[in-house]
Amino acid sequence: MPFADRLDVHVRVNGVDQVVRQVDARVSLLDLLREHLDLTGAKKGCNRGECGACTVLLDGRRVNGCMVLAVAVDGREVTTVEGLAANGELHAVQKAFIDHDAFQCGFCTPGQVISAVACIREGHATDEHEIREWMSGNICRCSSYPQIAAAVRAAGAELAQAER
Repeated sequence: MPFADRLDVHVRVNGVDQVVRQVDARVSLLDLLREHLDLTGAKKGCNRGECGACTVLLDGRRVNGCMVLAVAVDGREVTTVEGLAANGELHAVQKAFIDHDAFQCGFCTPGQVISAVACIREGHATDEHEIREWMSGNICRCSSYPQIAAAVRAAGAELAQAER
């Protein structure tokens, strides 16, 4: 069977079905989001899967968008930082990042926020040590780690309270 170098990608992004025609088979999910769908929240940092600036949710699990081929997400669901807010209200994690000054330059913030959402859903937001361990794939060059951990813990507590 011959290898196709351009394929159509059908993906649900932030709750919206998308079809991107004739995507080069070598394009990453990150580049699909940024260059084809104009969703620029996920950042291109290292482009080697080391920094976490491009973290998105793929079928509810966090992944580095730069390490996933766009053609591999065909028929799947992606959530970016742009898709977290609902009905004009920020997600609890987004609010907590603001309330706890969990950013300085802001470059890593979208990836940190997405990773924090997953960390909380996975049940790994009970104490600072656990949060730091499970968020270790997201690097902050400004060293806002204490504020990030505090924001994740606060958002986790708020979301747990809301579920009761």
